[in-house]
Amino acid sequence: MTTITFPRPACLSALPPLSLYIHIPWCIKKCPYCDFNSHSLKNLQNGLPEADYVAALLTDLQTELPHVWGRKVETVFIGGGTPSLFSADAIARLLSGIRALLPLQPDAEITLEANPGTFEIEKFKGFKDAGITRLSIGVQSFDDEMLQRLGRVHNGGEALAAIDTALNLFEKVNIDLMYALPHQTVQTALSDVQTAIATGAGHISAYHLTMEPNTPFGHTPPQGLPQDDAALDIEDAVHGALAQAGFRHYETSAFARAGKECRHNLNYWQFGDYLGIGAGAHGKISHHDRIGRTVRRRHPTEYLAAMQHSPAAAVERKNIAEGDLAFEFMMNALRLTDGVPAALLEERTGISTAQIMVQIETARRKGLLEPNPTVFRPSEKGLLFLNDLLQCFLAD
Repeated sequence: MTTITFPRPACLSALPPLSLYIHIPWCIKKCPYCDFNSHSLKNLQNGLPEADYVAALLTDLQTELPHVWGRKVETVFIGGGTPSLFSADAIARLLSGIRALLPLQPDAEITLEANPGTFEIEKFKGFKDAGITRLSIGVQSFDDEMLQRLGRVHNGGEALAAIDTALNLFEKVNIDLMYALPHQTVQTALSDVQTAIATGAGHISAYHLTMEPNTPFGHTPPQGLPQDDAALDIEDAVHGALAQAGFRHYETSAFARAGKECRHNLNYWQFGDYLGIGAGAHGKISHHDRIGRTVRRRHPTEYLAAMQHSPAAAVERKNIAEGDLAFEFMMNALRLTDGVPAALLEERTGISTAQIMVQIETARRKGLLEPNPTVFRPSEKGLLFLNDLLQCFLAD
């Protein structure tokens, strides 16, 4: 399969909003379903290299500055791994260093991912004092049995305590949940989501457990996974409970009360730009005549060594081919249930709607894309069959 080709290079009249993603790659232990770039602490001989890694991140950021001169950062997201393993002092040094290098908007959303297994009240207070404005807590389930099956290091009580403390400190708190878990029923899935709703958190991310390649679960799936129809019943129940509680399903796996959406992730889906620093981090940076992607050296040891001796050697840069831009734009934008204004395609890629009208009409004819010419919005069928919808933007 080949992508669409165009006769001229993209030309952007204005650059999109800019975000910053920071990857911290260590966890207490690796979960059997996880295919993220994360590494167990038990493999570290000399403990967590906080100071060295913060220094490496700031060196990494300096290598990117020539590509974003004069641009302000709208959002920051510190993900992992388990960033809450780092001390509040380390996060404060990191954010202070970032502010010295890059202009952050005064109202910048700054998110930190946290694991209830690393929860300490004083540490959470320290994160707030360091400048974190939003906490994303990886709960997955409140059921202790389910948590054991998932290989998590916390229990339901610890999760509730972490959420309660976070809500008293941060204006925005996200709870990550998973469903279609081993031996899970509609009733036990509803118990999880209703517990999450009852906490008062304004944002809930609900993910279907998937068997990713190159993970223990991908190699040997756990027993008792719900079959397709049962998993769909669970998904419908979870989505229905969230809707009934006033959460808007604004992205494939994201639900929020009004005003509590994740601004950082919205920038991804609207094909905005983001610097990606840290081991294995990905980035996307637009210039007026091209759009490039970056990826960092994946293994933390190799990344740290490169940042100490030859930072540029840790970064791979590649421009997105003109023929891939429409597909990449749609791959992000069509995750949003409200879609995006049609004008955003040309604004963010330099490609006009007319240039891909054949693909648009194919998607509409199949009932996957709504017919409104002013917006690219997936239909209800398109949301259910998102891969089929995206295939319309690849040419034979």
